Amino acid sequence: MGHSGHHFSRPELRLQALTHRSAGAPHNERLEFLGDALVNLMVAEALYTRWPQADEGALTRARAELVRESALAPIARTLDLGSQLTLGPGEMKSGGHRRDSILADALEALIGAIYLDAGFEACRAAVLPWFEEAMAALPPPHKVGKDAKTRLQEWVQGRQKPLPTYALLSESGEEHAKSFLVTCTLQHPALVTQGEGNSRRAAEQAAADAALRELAVD
Repeated sequence: MGHSGHHFSRPELRLQALTHRSAGAPHNERLEFLGDALVNLMVAEALYTRWPQADEGALTRARAELVRESALAPIARTLDLGSQLTLGPGEMKSGGHRRDSILADALEALIGAIYLDAGFEACRAAVLPWFEEAMAALPPPHKVGKDAKTRLQEWVQGRQKPLPTYALLSESGEEHAKSFLVTCTLQHPALVTQGEGNSRRAAEQAAADAALRELAVD
């Protein structure tokens, strides 16, 4: 049974879903392939219903936010999948049952297994509650996943002002640990902010973020 809220009529499916390829066949990669498609569809459908006004871009960003590895792994932990995984000795030793990627894959495989075991409706009924909390915590549709540079650009464009310009002030540090310092300049209102990051892109985002804060754009 596990804590998945689904009672398997074919327990071997559940077993396979929780078997990592390091432990030999039958492992969970094919089920994971199926579960990945299912979770994308179910989350898409839930967002579509929940946000009747949101456009495709907002829906796509929100879905990406909900189904990425770092969002699936905590759900797998809530279901205590780590302790139920079958891993090869190497993965056992290196703590594979705690690794985000392995947990997220197992969760997707479990979703595939529930679907094969009981069909789409039963699968959706078991799976959607796992995402309820994360879905409720999403920011409003127009704010999901828009990065600082995009938000700043839209703010300026909305006021018909010239676009922000970004300039590299300096880069320092060794090849593998470089630090970039960038300025972001606005003409109206006149404003210059700085941002630092381990890539030029990250530094530009930080500078844009600082500008948004100065302008008190939420």
